[in-house]
Amino acid sequence: MPLFAKTNQPSERQVQQRVEKASSELLDAIAPASFVINPNFVQINELYVRTMFVYSYPRYLNSNWMSPVVNFDVVMDISMHIAPLDSRIFIGQMRKQQGKLESSRQIEQEKGFVRNPELDTAIGDIDTLREELQTGQQRIFKTGIYFTLYAKKLEDLNTLTDQIESSLGGLLVNTKQSIFQMEQGLNSTLPFGIDQLNISKNLDTNSLSTTFPFVSSTLTSNEGILYGINRHNNSLILFDRFKLENANMVVFAKSGAGKSYAVKLEALRSLMLGTDVIVIDPENEYKALSSAVGGSYFEMSLNSEKRINPFDLPKAAQGETGDIVLRTAVADLTGLIAIMVGGLSPEESAILDKAIYETYALRDITSDIRTHTNPSPLLQDLRNVLQNMSGAQSLVQRLTKYTDGSFAGLFNQPTNFELDRGFVGFSIRNLEEQLRPVGMYMILNYVWSKIRSELRKRILVIDEVWILMQYEDSARYVYSLAKRARKYYLGLTTISQDVEDVLNSQQGRAVLNNSSLQVLLKQSPTAVEKLTEVFNLTEGEKFLLLESNVGEGLFFAGTNHVAIQIVASYAEDQIITTDPAQLLAARQGEAAAGAPSQVISPGTPPQANAPSQIPPAQPPASTQAATPTPQSTSTPISSTAPNPPQATTSVPIQSAPAQAPATPNQTQPIPPIK
Repeated sequence: MPLFAKTNQPSERQVQQRVEKASSELLDAIAPASFVINPNFVQINELYVRTMFVYSYPRYLNSNWMSPVVNFDVVMDISMHIAPLDSRIFIGQMRKQQGKLESSRQIEQEKGFVRNPELDTAIGDIDTLREELQTGQQRIFKTGIYFTLYAKKLEDLNTLTDQIESSLGGLLVNTKQSIFQMEQGLNSTLPFGIDQLNISKNLDTNSLSTTFPFVSSTLTSNEGILYGINRHNNSLILFDRFKLENANMVVFAKSGAGKSYAVKLEALRSLMLGTDVIVIDPENEYKALSSAVGGSYFEMSLNSEKRINPFDLPKAAQGETGDIVLRTAVADLTGLIAIMVGGLSPEESAILDKAIYETYALRDITSDIRTHTNPSPLLQDLRNVLQNMSGAQSLVQRLTKYTDGSFAGLFNQPTNFELDRGFVGFSIRNLEEQLRPVGMYMILNYVWSKIRSELRKRILVIDEVWILMQYEDSARYVYSLAKRARKYYLGLTTISQDVEDVLNSQQGRAVLNNSSLQVLLKQSPTAVEKLTEVFNLTEGEKFLLLESNVGEGLFFAGTNHVAIQIVASYAEDQIITTDPAQLLAARQGEAAAGAPSQVISPGTPPQANAPSQIPPAQPPASTQAATPTPQSTSTPISSTAPNPPQATTSVPIQSAPAQAPATPNQTQPIPPIK
């Protein structure tokens, strides 16, 4: 026996058999569990599929006539099979056809018939096309256009089919279903480059050029402010939120995705157009912006001198009686005290309602509107009234810490400031954690009373709205604001990074449904599933939210939505940035140069002459950037987006935008968004 025996090497045939076996196993893994072919649809597992084809066109086709179909918010594949034909054959055929038509016209003239415009038009069209074909200006192409629709229910598939037929039928582009050829139709729209239907029409170059779907959704108008760059086509997203059904907006994003940056940028640009902006700021992020624009900024804390008396009555709006104003104030106070004491039982709610009316009566304030100018009572007065009522002992004990205890003074003093025009910010950063919902509710109530009394164009921003959504009374109050804001020329902006806390609340869903503007920036994998369910996102849009950079996401306005990139000029970025790296670099530059920094830290107290302290920013030549002008740069949204079609005879086209430029071509970089 030899020491070194030869190993048995597999033969070439054995290797081939193994490859074929592995290939068959792979096909079994990716193949659907069921594939049922019906005369008018194909069922793949639980998905219903139907293919339609175009069989006739009108005399004239406008450019982008396919845009209504391409922008349909449905799952659909569009395939175009194009093959050039020999022009010489058509020139000979058209010469014979023109001769027949000329002969027919001559016979009609000899018989004395009235001139036939249809015959004259046909002769003119043929003569023009013959000349253009002869000179090479035009070519003839065999063109087949197929639409494959997908739905989870057969009823939805029928509805979608009717929508496509009616949409194209309005353009005189007639379609039919590929009855008894559904499998061939499905194969014709798959990215194989195979036309198994072979249902085509001959189109010249000009007509064929109108069918190419070089379209995408746009959100550009002649008024409003710049929100960002449309990543689909590099156009500007110029929009006026007050032109929608309501001016409310919700912003959802994970921490550090640029949600506060986007809202501050909108606030800064809205101020230029004369819109007042009011902000409830949990983390002092808007302090620098307030200082830069000369706004008012109030810090609500135990050590602050600014106080709001929750018992203040608003001025009666037009058409309101004193009884309505008083009843509204009592209801708002009941909600506030419910948050302060940790909830009310039905008996306590009834006792509190009666006690509030008696507290107002101590200051001679009744339903008579003339008494509403009397000094308002304080929380201490309500506590004294409750002490003399049976069954209110528990309420008195829980209210004591707000009148005589550790929180005394914060809610128990008269209001000592007024709501100004321009930018107004309310900071609750220094409030204890348990007082934040109370402070936000009280500020909202104060702001809402001022908004109702004087009609002006305003934007109210509630940052970290999830704090209010934790409590039923405060969540109900935010929902009430969202419903009533439109009547008072108010746009409510709610921001949250805890998507599930907002969407799991019934009032949170209602606020979302009453917001015509939605901005979704970069999301976490856990939150994106909830957003996909609520906003009916496609897989491409879901992937976009997961892979977006800071300041990128989706912008919804009414029924339209586009991919957005939020951009700011250098001067805007220096005012609104809260990026610690930028702030630290600015402070180091200030120390090195011995000059005051142009970046205002959020922790810096506002100055009385803040606008004069911020000269126009002059960035270095290498970093200066203005609002970019869209160019022709094209960058795919995600790594899974298909490449642009090459010069082949079959070009499958997805109805969802396959590519979206991430950044317009600029001569200078855009400052990073944080």
